[in-house]
Amino acid sequence: MAEIGEKPFRAKQLSQHYFARYAHDPEQWTDIPAGARGKLQEALLPELMTVVRHLSTDQGTTRKTLWRLFDGTLVESVLMRYPDRVTMCISSQAGCGMNCPFCATGQAGLDRNLSTAEIVHQIVDGMRALRDGEVPGGPARLSNIVFMGMGEPLANYKRVVQSIRALTDPAPDGLGLSQRGITVSTVGLVPAIHRFADEGFKCRLAISLHAPDDELRDTLVPVNTRWKVREVLDAGFEYVEKSGRRLSIEYALIRDINDQAWRGDRLGRLLRGKPVHVNLIPLNPTPGSKWTASRPEDEKAFVEAIAAHGVPVTVRDTRGQEIDGACGQLAAGER
Repeated sequence: MAEIGEKPFRAKQLSQHYFARYAHDPEQWTDIPAGARGKLQEALLPELMTVVRHLSTDQGTTRKTLWRLFDGTLVESVLMRYPDRVTMCISSQAGCGMNCPFCATGQAGLDRNLSTAEIVHQIVDGMRALRDGEVPGGPARLSNIVFMGMGEPLANYKRVVQSIRALTDPAPDGLGLSQRGITVSTVGLVPAIHRFADEGFKCRLAISLHAPDDELRDTLVPVNTRWKVREVLDAGFEYVEKSGRRLSIEYALIRDINDQAWRGDRLGRLLRGKPVHVNLIPLNPTPGSKWTASRPEDEKAFVEAIAAHGVPVTVRDTRGQEIDGACGQLAAGER
């Protein structure tokens, strides 16, 4: 504020408008002189991203947003309202450089990292939409944030960490959300997981495993050629030890690729007795892809094989298939 010739107390006013009132339109900053609003917006709250379109399903309770960033880059976020909670899935990169062959975003490659502001704004806009009743069911508060949209969060480490602080610092310095409601998903960048464990966060860590054996995981998650399954899990359990939070294992079930019951048994053996929860995800198929969801009987056998080892396991409620719910599909269709 001082640098642009404004009184320093305006910083708190502007933070209050953005983080507490979700108001980034200068017309709503009524406690700031009209003549100063345009200058403040241009210098400190420029238009970073605009909505290209919203797509809704589940009677409007699942809403996917395609954003165009200031440089023309496209990213996506998804808001999902359930009877007992509201979850938002956000992007941390435009595209992704991890190159997992079954993932729409991975196939598009990496455009660039998102800035802290671009990550945070997805949430601010979702919170405003919930407050203003844009999502059916009346006004609501956001309860969960998952970094599971486009990108590998730990590959954009500094900005993701800064955004978590902005999301959880008390207003007006941040949105005042609970760290316990935030999940960060990674394919297993081991050095970054160790670093993340030292941040002192109470977020949940989710590891996108997709195979319990190195031979298959090398092909499904190419970064596995650098850090093997056991190394990734050991890093995950170090995070558990330091954060006190249970580890999530994300596993996309892909027909005839990784959904054999013996692989479920092997996964159960790896995780037996650990503070962990397995979240099985029926694959959201992308157009023209050979990868598709498992048969119901194979999914059931896989679940039973894991559960036989006393490991908690659930199958994710898949939402948004009819609105190109898999991250990357909407942006790919817009190119």
